[in-house]
Amino acid sequence: MVYTKEIENMCCVAKGPNHGPAPIPEEGKWIQAKEIKDISGMTHGVGWCAPQQGACKLSLNIKEGVIQECLIETIGCSGMTHSAAMASEILPGKTILEALNTDLVCDAINTAMRELFLQIVYGRSQSAFSEGGLSIGAGLEDLGKGLRSQVGTLYGTLAKGPRYLELTEGYITRLALDKDDQIIGYEFVHMGKFMEQIKKGVDANEALKAVTGHYGRFSKEQGAVKFIDPRKQ
Repeated sequence: MVYTKEIENMCCVAKGPNHGPAPIPEEGKWIQAKEIKDISGMTHGVGWCAPQQGACKLSLNIKEGVIQECLIETIGCSGMTHSAAMASEILPGKTILEALNTDLVCDAINTAMRELFLQIVYGRSQSAFSEGGLSIGAGLEDLGKGLRSQVGTLYGTLAKGPRYLELTEGYITRLALDKDDQIIGYEFVHMGKFMEQIKKGVDANEALKAVTGHYGRFSKEQGAVKFIDPRKQ
């Protein structure tokens, strides 16, 4: 350790109380985090790339400073999707400090990692007050049955109005319009469940019928006058 002459010439003054860092909530306990291994929790964060053409939702389950589980969901950029595939291999097993300084290629994923780091070290995790934290595998619960991300895709123009393309329930196949040409319901296909049926050997037409549903008023008795394909009409 090198000190300047000014510091060397100073006399020593005793240090007063030292209470350490403020405790943060972690998995049902109050922890004074002094080292990376003191950090545990399950949390989510969103990142974006420099031109903001894509976004990433990152979920991490951390135990004693080490990432045990990660879920990466991306939208808007094909390159980010491939970077996410790499990140799913890179992140588990790293400490949160290593992960913060890991080249995950995509700006959006790097930004999401930064946002998660800030949340977790300040005790703002999803499992802050869950005794024992969340089990490894809890990240998959965000995807629901069929393990498919919940994606909303909607489009509209001033000239032709709105088009619902994909919502929480799934891929939108038809929109129901009333006498004023306003959307009052829609038909959807749950793609995750559809693929599960196909993998089980169910005939495609039967599987499609089984996983097709409706939301809102989707019958003539309920006021639907016209049905349109939002991608073609």
